[in-house]
Amino acid sequence: MIRSKLGSLMLWIILLAAAACTPQAAPPSQNTAPTQAVQAPAPTAVPAAQVTAQPVSGSKTLTVLAASSLAASFNELAKTFEAQNPGVKVTVSYAGSQQLAQQLSQGADADVFASASPKYIDAAVTAKRVTKADARTFVKNKLAVIYPKTNTAGLKELKDLARPGVKIDLADKSVPAGQYSLDFLDKAVKDPGFDPQFKDNVLKNVVSYEDNVKSVVTKVSLGEVDAGIVYVTDLTADVASKIDRLVIPDALNTVAVYPIAPISDSKNAGLAKAFVALVLSPDGQALMAKYGFIPAAGK
Repeated sequence: MIRSKLGSLMLWIILLAAAACTPQAAPPSQNTAPTQAVQAPAPTAVPAAQVTAQPVSGSKTLTVLAASSLAASFNELAKTFEAQNPGVKVTVSYAGSQQLAQQLSQGADADVFASASPKYIDAAVTAKRVTKADARTFVKNKLAVIYPKTNTAGLKELKDLARPGVKIDLADKSVPAGQYSLDFLDKAVKDPGFDPQFKDNVLKNVVSYEDNVKSVVTKVSLGEVDAGIVYVTDLTADVASKIDRLVIPDALNTVAVYPIAPISDSKNAGLAKAFVALVLSPDGQALMAKYGFIPAAGK
């Protein structure tokens, strides 16, 4: 009986050992192949047509207020400055110096002021728009009498301005050129070569007073008047074929002094100083001389 149980136990042990040694099949759901790395899709490129150009970060506008007699020369200076400073646009507003000074006193937004008289730079200083120490004389100018080439009034010399019936156009005395014209007449009556009534007789012939000197040039070139008094620099190429002039001698003339200054509260202070520096530079002075001005930087 005992042998029978022992035999059964030994047989059970043998069967268990055999089962443990038998290879087991891998579950059908398990993949035995090596794992492959998964690659992310390449980023999609933005088509060139969808790329928006960005504005130039340095794009700025420099506003210059300048006496009307500076128009031709400052137009060229503006182009020169723009070429030297990519992204900068120079806008020049021309008018009589008195008008520009008034605009500044009323808070006009500007960066540079170029006047045909120190009087109006001083007005800008009083209005706290310009610092006196920043103002510099950059050119000088002189007066001349102009008349149409048709010369229907038969003008031959300065004395002829006092002849009855001669129609004369002047800048208003509030305009630098207008005041300088009156100064010329004051000097003339003290000169032995002129009649003591010369000034009074000339003023009797004045048919209109203009708020800027360019308006005088226009009326004379169109033949609307017989004569006018302007700066020698106003005889520009565009009117040279229509106008002649009588020279006013230095003893009777007034040398007009032109100052320039950056506006003290300019939003483009660096550019304003750079523009003034260009005007005062040798290149700027040569350009002004080309238009008939007398260079005066540093004087």
